[in-house]
Amino acid sequence: MWLFSRKGSSGFSSSSTAEEVTQGIDGSGLTAIVTGASSGIGTETARVLALHGVHVIMGVRNRAAGRDVKETIVKEIPSAKLDAMELDLSSMASVRKFASDFCSSGRPLNLLINNAGIMATPFMLSKENIELQFATNHIGHFLLTNLLLDTMKKTARASKKEGRIINVSSEAHRYTYKEGIRFDKINDESGYSSLAAYGQSKLANILHANELAKRLKALLISLVGLHLKASSRELQQHATWHCIHK
Repeated sequence: MWLFSRKGSSGFSSSSTAEEVTQGIDGSGLTAIVTGASSGIGTETARVLALHGVHVIMGVRNRAAGRDVKETIVKEIPSAKLDAMELDLSSMASVRKFASDFCSSGRPLNLLINNAGIMATPFMLSKENIELQFATNHIGHFLLTNLLLDTMKKTARASKKEGRIINVSSEAHRYTYKEGIRFDKINDESGYSSLAAYGQSKLANILHANELAKRLKALLISLVGLHLKASSRELQQHATWHCIHK
């Protein structure tokens, strides 16, 4: 459609590919974590970063799927530097273990892409008894970011290169509950709407990015709230509509 092909001030449009946008970039010496890297947007993000020399840590809920994606990327890009580590964003214990294992490895961290997410699920609670979409899409990434922040700060100071945190949000943040985020009713099944609950988790992603940007503005770390054009098939497995603009 012409709407998606229309170029913005950056010179790119909604139909531009990741390879087009990153053409000419050398990411050698950089390390990135991509959550939800075993499918969809996360897989493509990991592939293109690896194509440009970035060492990519793939945070994956399913380790077998992560290994398959890694093998596929390495087959296409023999020089790719990839590691798959187990990460279930709905489990705070899993998030803490992932962060602990990464930090104890001594690796630097230049780029954190908070991408993993679920959409429009029936009402469910996480292991910590938090509504599943809010736990996975926001709380897990909020905790992960906080646990990795010191490592990012050290990397930025040592390398003199700006770090970056990217929260992948959605246009659905506009279509949450009428009161916005239901802070007092996060786990309340009565009145639960799978799509509004998704929207409030995406709104939380944006608010998180905005607040971090304020707190980190004096440091070599910048924040980006990213909206993608269309969600992946995997993300839509519980959805009752066919497409959501992100």
